[in-house]
Amino acid sequence: MNGLRLLFIAGLFSLSGLSAANTAPSPIEPPYLAQQVAQGDLLAVNQRMPALPYVDQGQTKDQPISGGTLQLLMGKSKDTRHMVVYGYARLVGFNQALKLEADLLESYEVKEGRIFTLKLRQGHRWSDGHLFSSEDFRYYWQNVANNQELASFGPPKVMKVDGQFPEFEVLGPLRVRYTWAKPNPDFLLALAGPRPLYIYRPAHYLKQFHKDFANPNELQQRIDQAKIKRKSWYALHQSKDHPYKFNNPDLPTLQPWMITTYPPSERFVFKRNPYYHRMDLLGNQLPYIDEVVMTISSSKLVPAKTGAGESDLQGRYLRLDNYTFLKEGEPRNNYSVRLWRTSRGARVALYPNLNANDPVWRKLFQTADFRRALSLSINRHEINQVIYFGLALAGADTLIPESPLYRPEYRQKWAQFDIDKANKLLDQLGLKQRDSLGVRLLPDGRPMEIIVQTAGESTEETDVLELIHDSWMQAGIKLHSKPSEREVFRNRVFSGEALMSIWTGLPNGIASADMNPAQLAPTSQQQLQWPKWGKHYETGQEEPPELPAVKRLLELNQQWQHATNMEQRHQAWREMLEIRADQVFTLGTVAKVLQPIVVNKNLMNIPEQGLWNWQPNAYFGVYRPDRFWLRSEGKPGGDH
Repeated sequence: MNGLRLLFIAGLFSLSGLSAANTAPSPIEPPYLAQQVAQGDLLAVNQRMPALPYVDQGQTKDQPISGGTLQLLMGKSKDTRHMVVYGYARLVGFNQALKLEADLLESYEVKEGRIFTLKLRQGHRWSDGHLFSSEDFRYYWQNVANNQELASFGPPKVMKVDGQFPEFEVLGPLRVRYTWAKPNPDFLLALAGPRPLYIYRPAHYLKQFHKDFANPNELQQRIDQAKIKRKSWYALHQSKDHPYKFNNPDLPTLQPWMITTYPPSERFVFKRNPYYHRMDLLGNQLPYIDEVVMTISSSKLVPAKTGAGESDLQGRYLRLDNYTFLKEGEPRNNYSVRLWRTSRGARVALYPNLNANDPVWRKLFQTADFRRALSLSINRHEINQVIYFGLALAGADTLIPESPLYRPEYRQKWAQFDIDKANKLLDQLGLKQRDSLGVRLLPDGRPMEIIVQTAGESTEETDVLELIHDSWMQAGIKLHSKPSEREVFRNRVFSGEALMSIWTGLPNGIASADMNPAQLAPTSQQQLQWPKWGKHYETGQEEPPELPAVKRLLELNQQWQHATNMEQRHQAWREMLEIRADQVFTLGTVAKVLQPIVVNKNLMNIPEQGLWNWQPNAYFGVYRPDRFWLRSEGKPGGDH
């Protein structure tokens, strides 16, 4: 991992991002499209691809073959968005070494951390054949993001630095520039995200739904015919403009596959984008796979259907406790089960609500020694052995060893099972009185019973809570769990009704100093340990935090935002990680849990080992599924 760390640090924010090669081999026509080309329905591949394509440097031990259909299983119709996550075509994206590089862009240049010049590829086209140009950026910025009816709150928050949006300039048909008064270290990271920041739109398509461009009579006719609740031009435009949701087959895309099925459906077909900008070292236009078929089923049935051989590539909706069942299906259904690692700070974490409405509990949760006692009362070794077969990494909710910022003490501090020490801390807080069952009493005489809110979606969480219940009882604290639907669950936390909740830990456990440390400070209402403080940061509503350690986290996060060199970013991260380890704002359990990845034995180019996480990996995204290819059994290549 040392090599990965060095690449991560050295390459994340280079002054310019260049495509994988400055020269490209002659492009080779995919057989899937050859007939359309022969009939004159489609341009030849050398006319479809950019003048300077992205040349993928990945190697494969066998000669890849273009063709075949990949079967996926998903649990909801809205999971069509995962074809954007997996497809991972980005203006700027992470490669497999987690190094940022230009992708859809030919190159980019960053000056002073605040001036970003983006250069597009000459001849790059949308999936419908129209040229991708600076007009697509101008249209989005001027006619969408800054249109009061389409975007009442203006451009995305990440485009604002200290309350100011950038100056946007069109420098030519293929060049645009964004200039902020101060550095914006989040900009490139947002472009590379699993849910990318879209700062462009297919203007040639969307203008027909925009009042500033469309013929008024034709536009009104489209509004009248559209199946939308609000009969207005902007509602119509919004209904057509969902590049991330990926649910409009008419919306041109730059992803490797384009959706061809209109919702609602239980079977979505994605066909290869004939104008995709990447090729391999031999000149084969990517993606190798012609079609992806996504079948929608109940999420609870995905493991069973995967074990029956109904998916060629499956990670989503699988858990470690499915492993034995999935292994049993290997010889019958021609797949293999690989074990990757998750890379969140904790697989499961408890979140004491420091903004709870109950004044007695709120005071306790805002007391560091009480949180420390709760953490010391969790038997993480037992959780690891009983639920994760001893194969996970026990400890606090913090970075994992694959992060260049990792230190063992962050994971170990206040995370050893020590009931004697926990009881001593609780006694020192004056919580010595107990009832007849041995449960401690709160200062107002109520029994110390903590109700942990759950989203009711995971038996894994239930199993973890049962073990914590037993160890907390040794400290005189009784735990109850209360499941509810996810929306109700979150609303209870946000309102302060919930005392404690359970969810996954830090979103990105492999962060580097170049990545925003906002996950460590109260910067979002979605952070379950301090939702009201997060809402204050986002909107100015609710009261700001008064705890010195929490205020310091916000100060350090701001210092990182304004840092002018790597040393300052490192220092901000270090102090924030130290505060988090000492203050125990969340209660981690284990990390690096094994994640089953089911792979059809004829599906090639997928790593044996990998990291499975939303951020920054985009699950399969950084491993470039456009490079995956299918071969027929017993043959070097062919249809699937």
